[in-house]
Amino acid sequence: MAQTPPNNSRLVIKLVAVVLGMFGFGFALVPLYDVFCDITGINGKTNPFAATYEVQDIDTSRTITVEFITRTNTGMPWEFAARTRQVQVHPGELKTVEFTVHNPTAKNIIGQAIPSVSPGTAALYLNKTECFCFNQQPLLAGESAVMPMQFYVDPQLPADIEIFTLSYTFYDVTETSSTVAMNRG
Repeated sequence: MAQTPPNNSRLVIKLVAVVLGMFGFGFALVPLYDVFCDITGINGKTNPFAATYEVQDIDTSRTITVEFITRTNTGMPWEFAARTRQVQVHPGELKTVEFTVHNPTAKNIIGQAIPSVSPGTAALYLNKTECFCFNQQPLLAGESAVMPMQFYVDPQLPADIEIFTLSYTFYDVTETSSTVAMNRG
């Protein structure tokens, strides 16, 4: 008596559905994580767009220390530094700081600075009105530049945050850049 093989089509359909579901979940993780970070302030991501500064009452009863850390990603040959390592700012006060960058190589490079704030919840209260991090920065071979960053700290910053750190990392994006050719004058 011949035995017929079991019909595995239902099992195959279920397994394919599980694989497709896992694949879709993998794609959804990054946007879900970004939304979660935006809502909770975790991860220290700052707003990638310029804030508008409207004259407001400056809270002179509080002084916040903002520290600046600069670095370049592995393989990025630029020299990058903050002209000021830290500033004292009153919530609501507009402040400008400058950063310097130098391309010591013999080739043109386009860089992109990515900011991060620690503790992460402070990122929700840091408002940049002008920042080199909003755009890619092309530097010709041997060129140097001074890059300003203008910001204010929202007066709603929780009272327990008296100091926070703003860190910038520059990445070489020359190969993937959408910036127009770097031939000047």
